[in-house]
Amino acid sequence: MPAAPSVLTARALLLDMDGTLVNSDAVVERCWSRWAVRHGLDPREALKVVHGRQGYATMAVLLSDRPMEENHADNRAMLAEETADLDGVVPIGGAPAFMAAVAALPHALVTSADEPLARARMGAAGLRMPRVRVTAECVGASKPDPEGFLKGAAELGFDPADCVVFEDSEAGILAGRAAGMRVVGVGPRAGAFAPDVHVPDLTHVRVEADRAGDAIRLHVGA
Repeated sequence: MPAAPSVLTARALLLDMDGTLVNSDAVVERCWSRWAVRHGLDPREALKVVHGRQGYATMAVLLSDRPMEENHADNRAMLAEETADLDGVVPIGGAPAFMAAVAALPHALVTSADEPLARARMGAAGLRMPRVRVTAECVGASKPDPEGFLKGAAELGFDPADCVVFEDSEAGILAGRAAGMRVVGVGPRAGAFAPDVHVPDLTHVRVEADRAGDAIRLHVGA
Protein backbone atom coordinates (compact mmCIF):
# COMPACT_ATOMS: atom_id res chain seq x y z
CA MET A 1 0.00 0.00 0.00
CA PRO A 2 1.26 3.54 -0.69
CA ALA A 3 2.27 5.78 2.19
CA ALA A 4 -0.24 8.25 3.56
CA PRO A 5 -0.40 11.31 1.29
CA SER A 6 2.25 13.89 2.13
CA VAL A 7 3.92 16.89 0.52
CA LEU A 8 7.67 17.34 0.18
CA THR A 9 9.08 20.68 -0.94
CA ALA A 10 12.36 20.77 -2.84
CA ARG A 11 14.33 22.95 -5.21
CA ALA A 12 15.86 20.08 -7.21
CA LEU A 13 15.28 16.36 -7.81
CA LEU A 14 17.92 13.65 -8.11
CA LEU A 15 16.69 10.54 -9.87
CA ASP A 16 18.08 7.04 -9.81
CA MET A 17 17.41 5.03 -12.98
CA ASP A 18 17.13 1.24 -12.52
CA GLY A 19 14.15 0.33 -10.38
CA THR A 20 13.13 3.99 -10.09
CA LEU A 21 12.50 5.15 -13.66
CA VAL A 22 13.28 1.97 -15.59
CA ASN A 23 12.34 -1.61 -14.77
CA SER A 24 15.43 -3.56 -15.82
CA ASP A 25 15.07 -6.37 -13.31
CA ALA A 26 14.76 -9.05 -15.98
CA VAL A 27 18.10 -8.12 -17.54
CA VAL A 28 19.84 -7.71 -14.19
CA GLU A 29 18.63 -11.11 -13.03
CA ARG A 30 19.71 -12.83 -16.27
CA CYS A 31 23.17 -11.29 -16.43
CA TRP A 32 24.03 -11.48 -12.76
CA SER A 33 22.66 -15.00 -12.34
CA ARG A 34 24.96 -16.19 -15.13
CA TRP A 35 27.87 -14.35 -13.51
CA ALA A 36 27.12 -15.89 -10.11
CA VAL A 37 27.00 -19.41 -11.52
CA ARG A 38 30.32 -18.89 -13.32
CA HIS A 39 31.89 -17.97 -9.99
CA GLY A 40 30.29 -20.78 -7.98
CA LEU A 41 27.86 -18.50 -6.15
CA ASP A 42 24.17 -18.87 -5.39
CA PRO A 43 22.36 -16.52 -7.80
CA ARG A 44 19.62 -15.83 -5.26
CA GLU A 45 22.16 -14.59 -2.74
CA ALA A 46 24.02 -12.57 -5.37
CA LEU A 47 20.86 -10.76 -6.44
CA LYS A 48 20.31 -9.56 -2.88
CA VAL A 49 23.31 -7.20 -3.13
CA VAL A 50 23.32 -6.26 -6.83
CA HIS A 51 20.75 -3.48 -6.89
CA GLY A 52 21.97 0.10 -6.60
CA ARG A 53 25.71 -0.55 -6.67
CA GLN A 54 28.17 -0.34 -9.52
CA GLY A 55 29.11 -3.81 -10.70
CA TYR A 56 32.66 -3.76 -9.36
CA ALA A 57 31.33 -2.88 -5.89
CA THR A 58 28.87 -5.79 -6.02
CA MET A 59 31.69 -8.10 -7.04
CA ALA A 60 33.82 -6.85 -4.15
CA VAL A 61 31.05 -7.78 -1.71
CA LEU A 62 30.51 -11.22 -3.23
CA LEU A 63 34.17 -12.08 -3.88
CA SER A 64 35.85 -10.30 -1.00
CA ASP A 65 39.29 -11.88 -1.55
CA ARG A 66 39.53 -11.04 -5.25
CA PRO A 67 41.85 -8.19 -6.32
CA MET A 68 39.90 -5.03 -7.16
CA GLU A 69 41.51 -4.73 -10.60
CA GLU A 70 39.85 -8.05 -11.51
CA ASN A 71 36.49 -6.69 -10.36
CA HIS A 72 36.91 -3.60 -12.54
CA ALA A 73 37.86 -5.72 -15.56
CA ASP A 74 34.96 -8.08 -14.96
CA ASN A 75 32.62 -5.13 -14.54
CA ARG A 76 33.56 -3.74 -17.95
CA ALA A 77 32.48 -7.04 -19.50
CA MET A 78 29.28 -7.02 -17.44
CA LEU A 79 28.40 -3.49 -18.57
CA ALA A 80 28.82 -4.49 -22.21
CA GLU A 81 26.64 -7.57 -21.64
CA GLU A 82 23.90 -5.55 -19.94
CA THR A 83 23.99 -2.81 -22.58
CA ALA A 84 23.44 -5.38 -25.33
CA ASP A 85 20.50 -7.03 -23.52
CA LEU A 86 17.42 -4.81 -23.49
CA ASP A 87 14.78 -7.54 -23.57
CA GLY A 88 12.12 -6.74 -21.00
CA VAL A 89 13.34 -3.20 -20.22
CA VAL A 90 10.23 -1.07 -19.64
CA PRO A 91 9.37 2.13 -17.80
CA ILE A 92 8.35 2.01 -14.15
CA GLY A 93 4.64 2.79 -13.77
CA GLY A 94 4.08 6.53 -14.07
CA ALA A 95 7.64 7.27 -15.25
CA PRO A 96 6.72 8.81 -18.64
CA ALA A 97 4.28 11.27 -17.05
CA PHE A 98 6.69 11.98 -14.19
CA MET A 99 9.56 12.77 -16.58
CA ALA A 100 7.28 15.06 -18.58
CA ALA A 101 6.25 16.84 -15.37
CA VAL A 102 9.86 17.54 -14.30
CA ALA A 103 11.17 18.46 -17.77
CA ALA A 104 11.34 22.21 -17.04
CA LEU A 105 12.40 21.78 -13.38
CA PRO A 106 15.90 21.29 -11.94
CA HIS A 107 16.63 17.57 -11.99
CA ALA A 108 19.46 15.16 -12.67
CA LEU A 109 19.92 11.45 -13.29
CA VAL A 110 22.27 9.85 -10.72
CA THR A 111 22.87 6.24 -11.69
CA SER A 112 25.36 3.45 -11.10
CA ALA A 113 25.12 2.63 -14.83
CA ASP A 114 27.72 4.05 -17.18
CA GLU A 115 26.67 6.46 -19.92
CA PRO A 116 26.14 3.86 -22.69
CA LEU A 117 24.05 1.63 -20.43
CA ALA A 118 22.01 4.57 -19.14
CA ARG A 119 21.30 5.77 -22.67
CA ALA A 120 20.38 2.25 -23.81
CA ARG A 121 17.95 1.60 -20.96
CA MET A 122 16.34 5.04 -20.95
CA GLY A 123 15.89 4.71 -24.71
CA ALA A 124 14.45 1.20 -24.47
CA ALA A 125 11.97 2.46 -21.87
CA GLY A 126 11.03 5.42 -24.08
CA LEU A 127 12.16 7.96 -21.49
CA ARG A 128 13.87 11.30 -22.03
CA MET A 129 17.50 11.42 -20.95
CA PRO A 130 18.04 14.31 -18.50
CA ARG A 131 20.52 16.99 -19.57
CA VAL A 132 22.33 16.76 -16.23
CA ARG A 133 23.44 13.28 -15.27
CA VAL A 134 25.98 11.64 -13.02
CA THR A 135 26.89 8.21 -14.36
CA ALA A 136 29.43 5.64 -13.23
CA GLU A 137 32.28 7.37 -15.07
CA CYS A 138 31.72 10.57 -13.08
CA VAL A 139 32.41 9.23 -9.59
CA GLY A 140 35.19 7.49 -7.75
CA ALA A 141 32.94 5.63 -5.33
CA SER A 142 29.76 3.60 -5.84
CA LYS A 143 26.55 4.02 -3.90
CA PRO A 144 26.06 3.74 -0.92
CA ASP A 145 28.76 6.43 -0.97
CA PRO A 146 26.98 9.83 -1.37
CA GLU A 147 29.42 11.17 -3.98
CA GLY A 148 27.05 10.80 -6.93
CA PHE A 149 24.17 12.63 -5.27
CA LEU A 150 26.46 15.38 -3.98
CA LYS A 151 27.84 15.86 -7.49
CA GLY A 152 24.34 15.96 -8.93
CA ALA A 153 23.30 18.67 -6.47
CA ALA A 154 26.46 20.66 -7.18
CA GLU A 155 25.99 20.47 -10.95
CA LEU A 156 22.43 21.74 -10.57
CA GLY A 157 23.63 24.48 -8.22
CA PHE A 158 21.65 23.54 -5.10
CA ASP A 159 22.49 22.64 -1.52
CA PRO A 160 21.97 18.97 -0.62
CA ALA A 161 19.26 19.90 1.89
CA ASP A 162 17.23 21.42 -0.95
CA CYS A 163 17.24 18.19 -2.97
CA VAL A 164 14.95 15.17 -2.90
CA VAL A 165 16.26 11.81 -4.08
CA PHE A 166 14.14 9.15 -5.81
CA GLU A 167 15.57 5.66 -5.19
CA ASP A 168 14.61 1.99 -5.09
CA SER A 169 17.55 0.20 -3.46
CA GLU A 170 19.18 -0.02 -0.06
CA ALA A 171 22.50 1.27 -1.44
CA GLY A 172 20.79 4.22 -3.10
CA ILE A 173 18.67 5.14 -0.08
CA LEU A 174 21.73 5.02 2.17
CA ALA A 175 23.61 7.22 -0.32
CA GLY A 176 20.81 9.78 -0.39
CA ARG A 177 20.64 9.90 3.40
CA ALA A 178 24.45 10.20 3.67
CA ALA A 179 24.27 13.16 1.29
CA GLY A 180 21.88 14.91 3.68
CA MET A 181 18.90 14.61 1.34
CA ARG A 182 15.34 13.42 1.78
CA VAL A 183 14.46 10.22 -0.05
CA VAL A 184 11.34 9.03 -1.84
CA GLY A 185 11.52 5.25 -1.98
CA VAL A 186 10.06 3.77 -5.17
CA GLY A 187 8.95 0.16 -5.65
CA PRO A 188 8.89 -3.03 -3.59
CA ARG A 189 12.55 -3.03 -2.50
CA ALA A 190 12.55 0.49 -1.11
CA GLY A 191 10.02 0.07 1.66
CA ALA A 192 12.33 -2.07 3.78
CA PHE A 193 15.02 0.61 4.02
CA ALA A 194 13.19 3.50 5.72
CA PRO A 195 12.95 6.18 3.05
CA ASP A 196 11.23 9.38 4.14
CA VAL A 197 8.19 8.30 2.13
CA HIS A 198 7.49 5.20 0.04
CA VAL A 199 5.37 4.65 -3.06
CA PRO A 200 4.74 1.52 -5.16
CA ASP A 201 5.57 3.42 -8.36
CA LEU A 202 5.57 6.92 -9.83
CA THR A 203 1.82 6.96 -10.47
CA HIS A 204 1.64 7.88 -6.78
CA VAL A 205 3.69 11.07 -7.18
CA ARG A 206 2.30 14.38 -8.45
CA VAL A 207 4.75 17.16 -9.26
CA GLU A 208 3.80 20.80 -8.87
CA ALA A 209 5.97 23.92 -9.35
CA ASP A 210 5.04 27.00 -7.35
CA ARG A 211 4.15 30.19 -9.17
CA ALA A 212 7.49 31.84 -8.41
CA GLY A 213 9.26 28.88 -10.01
CA ASP A 214 11.76 28.40 -7.17
CA ALA A 215 10.18 25.44 -5.39
CA ILE A 216 8.90 22.01 -6.33
CA ARG A 217 6.05 20.43 -4.42
CA LEU A 218 5.87 16.66 -4.49
CA HIS A 219 2.48 15.25 -3.59
CA VAL A 220 3.56 11.77 -2.60
CA GLY A 221 1.27 8.83 -1.93
CA ALA A 222 -1.76 10.65 -3.34
